[in-house]
Amino acid sequence: MPTRLPLVVRRCHTCASERFRADGKFRVNANHKLLDAWLLVLCTSCGETAKLSVLERVNVRSVAPALLARLHANDPSLAAELLQGPAVRHRNRVALDWADAWRLDTGGADRPDGDTVDVMVRFAAPIPVRPVRLIAEGFGLSRAEVERLLAQERLVSAVRLSGRTSGDFAFTLKR
Repeated sequence: MPTRLPLVVRRCHTCASERFRADGKFRVNANHKLLDAWLLVLCTSCGETAKLSVLERVNVRSVAPALLARLHANDPSLAAELLQGPAVRHRNRVALDWADAWRLDTGGADRPDGDTVDVMVRFAAPIPVRPVRLIAEGFGLSRAEVERLLAQERLVSAVRLSGRTSGDFAFTLKR
C-alpha cells in the first residue's frame, strides 16, 4: 500500500539536490483560450519550487471539466495518478523514487503453519518493488535467505521474482 507520493528524481537548480517532494499542488494558467497546468514539487533540501508540466497550450474546450475541477481543487489523488502514469514522467524527463513510500500490509495474519504456503500479493497502487524484498519483509527473512529459497526451488512463482514488478502475483513457499 502506498504511504505517500513518491519522490521525484530531478536535479535542483539551486542546491544540486536530486529529490523533490510532490504534495498535490497544481498551478493552472490561462492565456486566452489556451491552458497550461503544472504539478508543483518542492526540493527536499532547500524547498525550491519546480514545475512538472501536465498540460501545455491545450485548448480550454478540449480539457474535461472534471479534470479541470480536480486541478483547481489541488486533488492529491490526481497528483498520484499523474506521477504513476508515464506521460508526465516522460514529458518532464523525471524518475520516481519509491523508497519508504509504501508499506506491506499482511492483513494481520500470523506466520502460517504447514509444509507449503500459497500467497497472493495484491498491489493497492502500481508501485514498482522487488518481489524478493516483499517476501523477505512479509516472512521476516533476509533477502539472502529468500534468494537461497529461490535457488533451491523451494520458492516457486509463475512471475519472475528476481526483478521488479508492480502487478499482482502469487507464489508458493515450500518449507
